[in-house]
Amino acid sequence: MSGVTTRQPRWVYDAGDEPDPRFSLANERTFLAWVRTALAMFAGGVALHALEVPKTAWLRGLLVVVLIGVGALICLFSLVRWARVERAMRLREPLPAFGLGIAMTLALVLVGILLIVVLA
Repeated sequence: MSGVTTRQPRWVYDAGDEPDPRFSLANERTFLAWVRTALAMFAGGVALHALEVPKTAWLRGLLVVVLIGVGALICLFSLVRWARVERAMRLREPLPAFGLGIAMTLALVLVGILLIVVLA
């Protein structure tokens, strides 16, 4: 064990040994890529609302809520994933499963189907 650290979250940084910095930095870059994806979801929801697309108000509202909700969940789950991956590296354990990508794919397929139905 590398000892107690002042870095947060402690449940991540107090576990195991310091991994190769390249791996930690790659994990951070992946986290930031997910945050950019979340921002794109927010922007898509705001754009649909601002441009009033589709014209059907209830459907537009549903799409906006889904896009912004997916963005918020991506933010939350990407932080959890970053922490779980960092902790696994520190403890030399297998990396966690990739459920975030599957969940996001399913949510975006739903949004895509709704847009196809409305715009076709």
